[in-house]
Amino acid sequence: MRRVSSSTANNDVQYNLRMQESKINKVNNQLGSQNRIQELRDDPLAAGHLVRYQSYNGRVEQFEKNAQVISDDYSITEGYINNSVQVMHRIRELAVTGANGIYTPEDLRNMAVEVDQLLKNLIDNANAVGPEGNRIFAGTRTSNIAFEVDVGHVEGSANPLVTAVRYNGSLGQNKLEVDEQTSISLDKSGNTIFWAERQTLISNTDAKSYIAKENSSFNLNGTTINVSRGDNVYAIASKINSSGVPVKASIDPVTNGLDLTTTDSRQLWLEDLNGTTLNELGLIKDSSQLPPYNLSDSVRVSGGSIFDSVIALRNSMLSGDSEAIGSRVLASIDNGLNNLITHEAKIGSDYERAQQYIAKAQTNQLTSTSLIAREGDLDFTQAITDMKMLEYVKQATLNTASNLYDNTLLNYLR
Repeated sequence: MRRVSSSTANNDVQYNLRMQESKINKVNNQLGSQNRIQELRDDPLAAGHLVRYQSYNGRVEQFEKNAQVISDDYSITEGYINNSVQVMHRIRELAVTGANGIYTPEDLRNMAVEVDQLLKNLIDNANAVGPEGNRIFAGTRTSNIAFEVDVGHVEGSANPLVTAVRYNGSLGQNKLEVDEQTSISLDKSGNTIFWAERQTLISNTDAKSYIAKENSSFNLNGTTINVSRGDNVYAIASKINSSGVPVKASIDPVTNGLDLTTTDSRQLWLEDLNGTTLNELGLIKDSSQLPPYNLSDSVRVSGGSIFDSVIALRNSMLSGDSEAIGSRVLASIDNGLNNLITHEAKIGSDYERAQQYIAKAQTNQLTSTSLIAREGDLDFTQAITDMKMLEYVKQATLNTASNLYDNTLLNYLR
């Protein structure tokens, strides 16, 4: 039961006025924020959807930014590789010219001057710095110079020349997420792009009786190979060949050692991770030496970089050896040029892939924005109509209250 008293009418009027003011305040907040949902209890189901849509929209925006960063990075990288291709074309022209055998030693020495300058151009490209101040072709060691240069005396030249170029980067790849559970790797290792020949390691250590004494693992060109206790050299070679790494292993018929050969133009990268398997097989020094220049002194190595090929061409020209230029040197330069062109094509295709992810992210962003608008945006027409209705009801309530309390003390004095 409701108790009726002299204050009942006043309490009812005050309660309804407060309710009307609360509703008006809510609509005012909606109009000010342009959001339909002010509190979770306004629409719990829509609020749950809205939070997920907003989170997805934020991720899509980041995906687009990542794809754009990758696209820009590939564009810059492709420019340096393309310039290197043009330099190698010119070097090949000089090599073909020098291999004719009709030029005098003096003519060849004059050609060697241009080859040396082109070599410096290649080194500059390989050590290029991107717009963010990072070394482009140093793998994940972007703060280090990608290729270190040794300068010394070369027979036939009065001035010091470049005698060796060593890779100082890593095989690591930077990954950026461009879609849900999808990443693109930035593979720009200089010892792959600027390599001319397949590299081969021939071990002189007899491993025929080798048996692994404990479980171990080693890194082979970025892939981890696990060795189980009791594995012999044949089992290790089989694991390497079935791992998918671009390296083939075999047992040397003469030395009975483990030989490794890359399947394309790249430098071998060997490192013991757990145990000393590679060291015991006579392939690398102890763990105090870091790859790629940790190979054992007894290992025979063949297959060099583009820089090695160009240095060999220059030195052959300085010594007047046309026969070497037309055979071994020219073949190595051709391999290096083909490898550069292959990587240029790959960089171009990766650029196009990144562009597709940018377009995809933009489309998904439009979709997610429409979903957010559907669940959370305010219908201004409806909100303004509700606002006017609430103001009208409040005014009507005030008018009614004024009629209820129109009697004053003066009515009793008449």
